[in-house]
Amino acid sequence: MISISRLVLRYESNIFRELTRNVSTQTEGEVRIAKVLKEKFPLASSLKVVDISGGCGSMYEIHIESKEFKGKRTVQQHQLVNQALQEEIQAMHGLRIFTTIPRN
Repeated sequence: MISISRLVLRYESNIFRELTRNVSTQTEGEVRIAKVLKEKFPLASSLKVVDISGGCGSMYEIHIESKEFKGKRTVQQHQLVNQALQEEIQAMHGLRIFTTIPRN
């Protein structure tokens, strides 16, 4: 069983790593995926692509906000992202997708 102090330390460590990571430049994979998504979703008001595999490019997390998702269920929104990244996904082990619709 993991102690609470160990969980807090892990959490703080992850936050520090992410803050440090945000200050650094994007990986080639992040840039490539963001470029594809910007082309496929030109109405996207927000887009963030993060390599969560430690830099090896095997797992990414994507946050995208776009008017193109309006009227679609979450699963349909994620299918659109998956379709847009068909080629890139073949080289991945995992992908986390978070989609939202702008309020305005």
